[in-house]
Amino acid sequence: MRNRKRNGLLALSPLLTMVASFCVLSVFCGGFSKVPILIVFLITSAYALLTLRGMKLDERISIFSRGAADENMLLMVWIFILAGGFAHAAKGMGAIDAIVNVCLQVLPSNLLLPGMFVVACFVSLSVGTSVGTIVALVPIAMGLAAPTGIRIELFVGSVVSGAFFGDNLSFISDTTVVATRSLGCRMSDKFRTNLRVALPAALLTLAIFTFLGNNSTEALPASALEASTQGIDTFLLIIPYLAVLITALLGLNVVVVLMLGIVLTGIVGLSTGAYTPLAWFEAICSGIGSMGELVMVSMMAAGMRSVIRYGGGITWLLRALTKRVSTPRGASLGIAALVSITNLYTANNTIAILSVGTLARDISERFSLDNRRTASILDIFSCVVQGMIPYGAQLLIAGGLADIEPVSLVPYLFYPAILGTVTLIAIILVKPNGKWVRNNI
Repeated sequence: MRNRKRNGLLALSPLLTMVASFCVLSVFCGGFSKVPILIVFLITSAYALLTLRGMKLDERISIFSRGAADENMLLMVWIFILAGGFAHAAKGMGAIDAIVNVCLQVLPSNLLLPGMFVVACFVSLSVGTSVGTIVALVPIAMGLAAPTGIRIELFVGSVVSGAFFGDNLSFISDTTVVATRSLGCRMSDKFRTNLRVALPAALLTLAIFTFLGNNSTEALPASALEASTQGIDTFLLIIPYLAVLITALLGLNVVVVLMLGIVLTGIVGLSTGAYTPLAWFEAICSGIGSMGELVMVSMMAAGMRSVIRYGGGITWLLRALTKRVSTPRGASLGIAALVSITNLYTANNTIAILSVGTLARDISERFSLDNRRTASILDIFSCVVQGMIPYGAQLLIAGGLADIEPVSLVPYLFYPAILGTVTLIAIILVKPNGKWVRNNI
């Protein structure tokens, strides 16, 4: 124990090394988005092993490996694998196109802008990825901007805003998986806790987009409403998504939920002719393969956290935080700041949660916080920061598809800004029992 106390600050230094590595590599790679995250974590993991002084190399690697092979970590890996397989299998059979067409066909032209926000919310909630939602909907937003006379930045901003609504709440979102597994709470409980702040923020955002888009009176282009499913029953295509949402809301184990979704994509895809057996298998394998980097980074992050804990870094951080924070509200704000700052440097909300998840859980236990609320804070503030940084993957992709500078989208990203504000108000003014208070932190 004396060794851990003495090495506490040194043990915590891998987090600073990770940030420094990311910044340095961004200079050589030409931008944050081009930095290979695997290289950052390889460098950080190697440095983390060096912080365990007075131990043999085999012992250091053993500590690292035990963290990487933690039971919760491996369950997270299985969820990543199944989520990737389901998302690609559903997309490959045309389910996203079906959802988009269903939503677009019922929207009045004067509600097109807020309608795109709603569509993005639903799609991202279904597919569990903000990037996938942006890729699917930004081209449609570009085509609808010209006839309405609304700025393309505003249309794209509505898509990005909606994409983060679903990404923050979806049961198959990697940020949701990481946040809930890190804090040891159920996804359905975290969903209900998150919804209490996300829904008011979404409704306020919807009101803003409705006001800004109210002058749009042009008719929706017919080409935008034509279904691209080539005669396939649209309702059948969205069955896998509906099944995943309903069973997840009912509290079914997430592994069973995702396996059910994968099976349904095969049943629907094969019955409608969207898939051959081989094509279905290839789509699943492609989705699983796409999660490889995230799986490897997750395991290295878990190993690094194990080293930090063993070296006394957690104890040092808790003591440093305790000196300045004496209330649960202060602890909640500290967790929000921790994940936000980490996300600013890593430009990846999933990696940010992975990096500070264990620290957040220890802080939550130290101040007797509700793990469901702590998981929500981690997910919310990582998405808030990720949704507003112009060098993040989401804004870079959106700007590239729309042929505009990513920074030009920031003023129109109303949802992340409102969500962060609403959550801060809830942390400061609302007690865990839901009563409003006047006390400050």
